[in-house]
Amino acid sequence: MTFQVTVQPSGHQFSCEEGENLLAAAIRAGIGLPYGCKSGACGSCKGRVLAGEITHGAHQEKALPVAEEQQGYALFCCATPHSDLTIEAREVVGLGDYPVKKLPTRVSRIERVADDVIVLHLQLPATEPFRYRAGQYIEFLLKDGKRRSYSMANAPHKEPTLTLHIRHMFGGLFTDQVFNTMKERDILRFEGPLGSFFLRDESTKPMVLLASGTGFAPIKAIVEDAIAKDLKRPMVLYWGGRRPQDLYMNTLCEEWARTVPGFQYVPVISDALPGDGWSGRTGFVHQAVMQDLPDLSGHQVYACGAPVMVDAARREFCALCKLPEEEFYADAFTSEADLAAG
Repeated sequence: MTFQVTVQPSGHQFSCEEGENLLAAAIRAGIGLPYGCKSGACGSCKGRVLAGEITHGAHQEKALPVAEEQQGYALFCCATPHSDLTIEAREVVGLGDYPVKKLPTRVSRIERVADDVIVLHLQLPATEPFRYRAGQYIEFLLKDGKRRSYSMANAPHKEPTLTLHIRHMFGGLFTDQVFNTMKERDILRFEGPLGSFFLRDESTKPMVLLASGTGFAPIKAIVEDAIAKDLKRPMVLYWGGRRPQDLYMNTLCEEWARTVPGFQYVPVISDALPGDGWSGRTGFVHQAVMQDLPDLSGHQVYACGAPVMVDAARREFCALCKLPEEEFYADAFTSEADLAAG
């Protein structure tokens, strides 16, 4: 059975098969519903069901509290229809412009940039162009049917190569393979581009770029894209880590600060040891932003990293620093361990 879904206020419509979640059907139809993790953990795809019946699958309560569900809100990545629906969602302009594809890719280089971080260089097929927006991600299609998501760390103009920043999660199904057995020239398959986290280059507002750990990957792509497009907007990057070595491309960021007009860089370390010799900013990285920019009412924020950092930044920037909620763009790196703990 096929159900018809109408999106308000745009009036766009798409079809959803019985048992299919609304987000998957919208992506297939090129409808730009916002989304991130696709697993009920981040809350990016939250919207309201105005008419019709759905069933909600498993999700984390922080992404959709019970009180909001009782008010008719739903996570579209977890919701399957039982009738025609009318839903309310803020659509992302241009999200459906680049088709989602399944492609093979060859490992061209494995570059270890820290004890626990590898930059994986992938060669794309020469015969089939792959277009994406800076900030989006791909999903590797593993042999057992599972998927693993990684943001692209280079801007689209760097084609036909993709780079990914992969942190070793001990016992991780995919990262153990990357760190222990993967070789150059290995063939992988992926699907993409995915996600509604990308540079909104039509805006002229100053940008706050906020990253923790390998959440730097899509932020790097966004900075490279802004530089390539010669955007004149001020940018300030706050990159946080537990120890100085977690800022594995610190030299690149310092180079941007020296050479890119209007770009500033603020590294922040939370758990430096005496032997690290760290003399820079300390504490939580999102709090450093609040100390420097107590009024964010005229800014855009792009945040990527651990869910706890992204959630705290969203909540406190909007509540305490006057950031408009619609100007906070985020991608939380939700691992299998995060999903299990949630």
